[in-house]
Amino acid sequence: MQALIAPEANASFTLNQVERPIAAEGQVLVRIKASGVSVLDNKIRTGKGGHAKQPLPAILGMDFAGVVEAVGAGVTRFKVGDEVYGLAGGIGGLQGTYAQYSAFDADLLAVKPSTLNMRQSASMPLNFITAWEGLVDRAKVEAGQKVLVHGGAGGVGHLAVQIAKAYGAEVYATGSAAQQQYIESIGATFIDYREKTVDQYVNEYTGGEGFDIVYDTLGGATLDASFAAARFYTGHVVSCLGWGEHKLAPLSFRGATYSGVFTLMPMITGKGRKHHGEIMEDATKLAEAGKLIPLVDERKFTLATANEAHEILENGKANGKLVIDVAE
Repeated sequence: MQALIAPEANASFTLNQVERPIAAEGQVLVRIKASGVSVLDNKIRTGKGGHAKQPLPAILGMDFAGVVEAVGAGVTRFKVGDEVYGLAGGIGGLQGTYAQYSAFDADLLAVKPSTLNMRQSASMPLNFITAWEGLVDRAKVEAGQKVLVHGGAGGVGHLAVQIAKAYGAEVYATGSAAQQQYIESIGATFIDYREKTVDQYVNEYTGGEGFDIVYDTLGGATLDASFAAARFYTGHVVSCLGWGEHKLAPLSFRGATYSGVFTLMPMITGKGRKHHGEIMEDATKLAEAGKLIPLVDERKFTLATANEAHEILENGKANGKLVIDVAE
């Protein structure tokens, strides 16, 4: 089969012929139709993603959508011909999705939404699981709560907005002026982070009390701002980029709580993989109910032109998730 190899840090991908994998016990062999391109893929390629535990050379790519070609012993959830998707490779020593075929742990997968095409489906898993783990697993989002999503037009952010809306929350999202129309189109009240201070929007939208849930998708100063925006006593801040050093005093003085999300853990440790498959089953339900539409960059790429996709990503020029069309 054909596969992209990242030979060493900061090197371009090379397209190679490699041996097609075989589905072992508990695995399914998938013919990959489309593969999402994530920021983390690019960090690994450039030698900056050490936390992903993916030594080079390697086949990268984490998100995918495709068709089951074969099932290994013990697999009963899927059959040959099923259209599936998931966050299933490219880290922790696992073969990635920038290839025509891959053998994945069946626990990580779900049947893809019938309402979404392969490109849309391949764009979602990493970002959806990250959003879901923060909002649902950690913060226990409920109807009627006021939820603030920082970076509401971003990869994780736009899905977090839609998940919170599906749960009946009142959603607010920060972004730039150019993102206002999109953020409002997915049901959130837009907040221009350049025009309003934390105190201003907390006072305007919560009467000074703070938001029930604040999801930080950006890290750094935005996480500090999140601590100051949480509701007194019952507020909960979630971050998927809480890797820096931060003063917890603003959070403590509000009596609020904090959770970090590290989406890669099940793939790296092997623990909790079944839950990732369950989360993707929930994604399918939301999409088929018309409550979830991913934002996908319209530009087309193949395995042969994947380096161009990574260049666009590295330059910050993507408009939605970039996707590689692996097969027609």
